[in-house]
Amino acid sequence: MSGVENWREALAARGELAGPITDAIISTHGSRGARAIEAVSEGRVKQYRDFTVVVGHRDEYIVEGGGCTCKDSEYNLDPADPDQRCWHALAVDIAERVGEVDHHDMWYSDVREFL
Repeated sequence: MSGVENWREALAARGELAGPITDAIISTHGSRGARAIEAVSEGRVKQYRDFTVVVGHRDEYIVEGGGCTCKDSEYNLDPADPDQRCWHALAVDIAERVGEVDHHDMWYSDVREFL
């Protein structure tokens, strides 16, 4: 795994995406990992009072407790396996560990009404 055994622990300890950690994320999660890194770098992980949301290309997805409201999470992945996460949930994992969560002091349920 590119020299990094547990990318979540390594990322939490380092606090930033670095070559070996990025390689480990992509090695473990493939294109989902790459999309998650892209979302974090573009500031698309948002924390509201009630939910953490990842802005996708077609919709916004609520991520809670490692699970997500997207179809990939619902149909393709085992929620009991931490290595099986959609790119939205991975983006939250990454953003939290590198301090890149965009915090909003409002309720997402109020914001969602306008979308």
